[in-house]
Amino acid sequence: MPNQSLDGFYVIDAAKAALEGACPGVVSCADIVALAARDAVHLNKGPFYEVPTGRRDGRVSSVAEALANIPSPFADIVELKSIFANKGLSVKDLAVLSGAHTIGSSHCNSFAKRIYNFTGKGDVDPSLDRNYAAKLRQECKPGDTTTTVDMDPGSFTTFDTSYYKLVLKRRGLFDSDAALLDDKVTRAYVGQQVLSPRPSFFGDFAASMVKMGEIGVLTGNAGEIRRNCALVN
Repeated sequence: MPNQSLDGFYVIDAAKAALEGACPGVVSCADIVALAARDAVHLNKGPFYEVPTGRRDGRVSSVAEALANIPSPFADIVELKSIFANKGLSVKDLAVLSGAHTIGSSHCNSFAKRIYNFTGKGDVDPSLDRNYAAKLRQECKPGDTTTTVDMDPGSFTTFDTSYYKLVLKRRGLFDSDAALLDDKVTRAYVGQQVLSPRPSFFGDFAASMVKMGEIGVLTGNAGEIRRNCALVN
């Protein structure tokens, strides 16, 4: 299951508690998450951008629904483009938002098939740089589900364009990272961020995040303002 290394929920809970103390029932958890995502990017040397607010919280929380709406690290370019299009996001948005992999880490089982059994014959994904594959095999032994690996080695705590440099060198960690080289639009975007003296990534990322943050928003009388982000009222 992807995203098991996601943490920091205590920050959301602390923000919610402070806001409920100051202005109860006004600021939703959905808005807090969107604002916290922006602040996390900025604190790691990424762009600061205005986040539209006014979202309301849903009355249902489902792991299955979340997984069904998050692109898989195993997805190929056809699947990725379809998932993004179904949410009203463009192929450029796909290339831009993938750049968020410049921050964070992943459990070995999210990419183990690429380094141990790509076609079911104990082989390595030929689209993965051979030296990088060897390094990953040193860090992740067969069946390892607990070790985590930096998604952007050497720069995984800094929001920058180094992710695209890795993808271009065939050192993207996931199938979904490597897939960016399988489409002319996404491949061109990767190249532009690496080769341009003034990469557009920061501005593009801000725009795509705002766009993504408007998907399926509840407003008006829909949903609720949760008192506790982990529970419906």
